[in-house]
Amino acid sequence: MPRLVAEGREGDNDAPLSIGELSQKLKRMVETEFGHVRLRGEISGYKRAASGHVYLALKDADAVIDGVMWRGAADRLPFRPQDGIEVVATGKLTTYPGRSKYQIVIERMELAGEGALMALFEKLKAQLAGEGLFDVSRKQPLPFAPKVIGVVTSPTGAVIRDILHRLADRFPTRVLVWPVKVQGDGAAAEVAAAVRGFDAMPENGPVPRPDLVIVARGGGSIEDLWAFNEEPVVRAVAACRIPIISAVGHETDTTLCDFVADVRAPTPTAAAEMAVPVRADLSHHVATLALRTERCARRYHERGNERLQALVRVLPRRDALLGPQRQKADDLAARLDRGLERRVTVARGILDRAGGALRPAVLERKLEGLRHRLEGARKLLDAVNPDNLLQRGYVRVGAKASGKVIASAADARAAGALTLHFRDGPVDARVERGGGKPYAGDKPEQPGLF
Repeated sequence: MPRLVAEGREGDNDAPLSIGELSQKLKRMVETEFGHVRLRGEISGYKRAASGHVYLALKDADAVIDGVMWRGAADRLPFRPQDGIEVVATGKLTTYPGRSKYQIVIERMELAGEGALMALFEKLKAQLAGEGLFDVSRKQPLPFAPKVIGVVTSPTGAVIRDILHRLADRFPTRVLVWPVKVQGDGAAAEVAAAVRGFDAMPENGPVPRPDLVIVARGGGSIEDLWAFNEEPVVRAVAACRIPIISAVGHETDTTLCDFVADVRAPTPTAAAEMAVPVRADLSHHVATLALRTERCARRYHERGNERLQALVRVLPRRDALLGPQRQKADDLAARLDRGLERRVTVARGILDRAGGALRPAVLERKLEGLRHRLEGARKLLDAVNPDNLLQRGYVRVGAKASGKVIASAADARAAGALTLHFRDGPVDARVERGGGKPYAGDKPEQPGLF
């Protein structure tokens, strides 16, 4: 019968366990019995904590089990888990006493076959396409003849040899190789870092910045090429400011890197052919253009010559153009000769008439008449010369300041200082008023003479 207070009974060996003791026993039992399991299921509720640990659930049509993946194992995942992706998880079962739940600690997780891989591919493709990373408007044109080409690939594979060989055949160009892993753990991170590294190179740095980048890898299965479907690689290619050619796999292989790149090449060799022109073709093209230019110039010259000849034929001949001018020049020359002769004749007549007037007798009579006229003018001048009157006791009075002849008493008083011109020389004088007083302020220049 049940009792109010639990008591031990005689012969009882099942002492009560604590919850913690039971949890630990269950934990040891589960971990011992299921220390290594592989589960196949669909990811649900995927979440990565700030610590780097991953928490998720695996489910199928019948059941659900929680799972945890510690940070170290999560960092080694070759793909990015997403809800709805079917995977095969390898790990061990354990319990979580805090919630009385059992869960799987996942040590390794893989996609459950190529179907799951393709589902993840299509899901990521739709997501990136929705962001516009595949839009044609984002594509950059390739440079016609790049001086430097950067190649992101394995340095030991046949891919880099094929690219270098084809570039050497077509158009020798400087190549910078950024060595990376092209499959396996860490391949996606190395490829993304290489693309970003080329894009970050300065324009005038010690190592020349590429004008074009080729991301290349040989053929393989979808699993081999998966690094080029990883989101870090796709976003690095989309963000690159240098035009990129994606040459991953063979012609039938397709990766997300192909969709986001500026140009997709079916093979690495084809990428080298797209990257540069054929130098021989360029030389032939240049030679052809030079020949066409020469032909055009020659044709232009020939047509110009033809037009000139046609114009020459319709132009009047030189004699026809210059004949009237020549005749007019001859007529003017003849008229000039006659005019000069006539002018000389007229001048000779004038000279003869002038010469007749210059006979000695005529000249003597003319000179005698001129002499009489000159003598009469001299006598008249002597008669009217006022200075001749001075010889007879007359005086000529002038203003001292201006030298003007004084003809009246008013002018004398107005002048004040006078100059009296006598026969034997001038004498300065001052004018006094009617009362005999001198003008105020006047000082006699020669005392005793007023």
